[in-house]
Amino acid sequence: MLKSLEEEFDGILQGRKPDNLYQPISYILMQPGKRLRPQLVHFVVDMFDGDPKQAQLVAMAFEMLHNFTLIHDDIMDMAPLRRGKETVYKKWNSNIAILSGDALAIMALQQLLKLDCDPNIIVKIADIFACTSLEICEGQQYDLDFETRQDVTIDEYINMIRLKTAVMFAGCLKAGGTLVSADEKSLQALYDFGIHLGIAFQLADDVLDVYAETTVFGKTIGGDIKDNKKTYLYLKALENASDAQKMQLQQLFSEPTTDFESKYNTVRALFDQLQVRQETEEQVVRYSQLALQDLENVQVAPEKKENLRTLAMKLINRDK
Repeated sequence: MLKSLEEEFDGILQGRKPDNLYQPISYILMQPGKRLRPQLVHFVVDMFDGDPKQAQLVAMAFEMLHNFTLIHDDIMDMAPLRRGKETVYKKWNSNIAILSGDALAIMALQQLLKLDCDPNIIVKIADIFACTSLEICEGQQYDLDFETRQDVTIDEYINMIRLKTAVMFAGCLKAGGTLVSADEKSLQALYDFGIHLGIAFQLADDVLDVYAETTVFGKTIGGDIKDNKKTYLYLKALENASDAQKMQLQQLFSEPTTDFESKYNTVRALFDQLQVRQETEEQVVRYSQLALQDLENVQVAPEKKENLRTLAMKLINRDK
C-alpha cells in the first residue's frame, strides 16, 4: 500500500512545470514519513471490505493535506529539519514554500474529485476534508496565540492539539468509513478513536521534542522550548512548580531565544525536577486507552479491528 502510494504521487507529479513549484512538493511527498494518515484510511476501508482503489484516492488526499500543513507549519516555526532533512522553506525559500504548499492543498482536493462512487458520498467526504482543513487552521492559530500568552490552561492546550493534530486522524477515519457507507454508530466511534489517538500522539510528540535523540527523531530537539510553545509538559510544570520555579519558567518562555543550548538545558532540568515527563506519559497512556475503548464500538468483528489496535499500541511506545 505504501509503495503504491509513493508511485501514485510520482505519477501525478511527472512532467509538471514550473520546477520550483512542483519539485518542493515531490521533495516532501517522497520522504519516508510514517504514512499514518493513509494507513488509517486503508485500515478502515479494509475493515468494511471496501474497494482499496477508491481508498487510495482518499488516502492520497489526506496525506497531501497533511504535508501541506507541514510545509506551512515549518515556515511559521522556522524549523530547519523535518524527517531528518532540510524543511522545504530552508531548501528553497519561504515564498516558494508557501506557494508549493498552496498548490499541494489544491492537488489534494483533486484526488477526491477522482472518486468513482455515489456523488453523495463524494460530497460527504469532501465536507469532512474541508472541515478538517479548517479546524487544523484554527488549531494552528491557537498554537501561535499561545506563544505570547501567560495564562494558557491545560484544557485550552488539549483543545488546541485536538484541532491541530487529532482532527486529521479523526477525519481520515471518518472519511474511510463514509467511503464504505459505515453505520452512524461506527462512524462516530471511528471519529472518537481518531481524536483520542491524535491527542495521545501529540502528547507523545511533546515528550519526544524534549527527550528524544535527534538522529532518531528527525527534527531538532527542543524546538518547542526554542519557540516558547506552551506544551503539556510546560503547563504541568507550572502546576507543580514552586513560586520561584514558576517565575523562572515564565521568564524563560516569554523571551526570544538567544542562547538555545542554555535555555534548553535549564528547562529540561526543571522538567526533570518537576517530574512532568512521567505525568505526560501517563496522559499518553490514558488517551490511548480511551481510543481503544472507542474502537470497541465499531460495528465489525473484533479481528477486523486488529490493524487499528496494533497501530494505536505502536504510537504509545514510539521513539520518533
